[in-house]
Amino acid sequence: MRNKQARAAWWEGLPEGIRNQIDGYVLQDSLMAAVRVVGDIGFIPDGIGVATATAIVSDRYAYYGDRIAREPHTPVDQESLLRLVGGVPGRVVAIEAVWDGDTVRDWFVRLLAITADPAEEHALALIHRAMAERHLGKEEEREGRHPAAVVAQRAGSELADRLSVPFHFASPDTPDDEAPRWQP
Repeated sequence: MRNKQARAAWWEGLPEGIRNQIDGYVLQDSLMAAVRVVGDIGFIPDGIGVATATAIVSDRYAYYGDRIAREPHTPVDQESLLRLVGGVPGRVVAIEAVWDGDTVRDWFVRLLAITADPAEEHALALIHRAMAERHLGKEEEREGRHPAAVVAQRAGSELADRLSVPFHFASPDTPDDEAPRWQP
């Protein structure tokens, strides 16, 4: 049941109540809850494993598109980032941009404040493609780079300059969630 047509036929064969439950999770952007329901109802009778369950739920994400209630966009303006850093416990010793991603939302960049005393990382912004494209505008030159990387590079380096700390983005040109992390 790996092809899209077979997944669609399986979906249409579900009772309306189950479809509504799964779609409810999708519309709330609760990926894992939706995958769990598909797996729970499809594993024994239809042999649906995690990969196929994820593909079925991904089809539903594609169907609903922009109607999904995603997390609100986190701010990347300097005033907001400075305010967020002001609420971080500990001394900020670096600002770091780190790639992350998932099968539904593509690659995104987490902008972090790294602290000492206590040694921790604190999320400042989660920069997805759609948010970055809105922030940059359509005419902005990106030189072939992922828009989230462009926004993270600009916002993070400016914030680090304002705080007089290093900025680290190990892989600004290519998404890589295993790139080396900042080290003091």
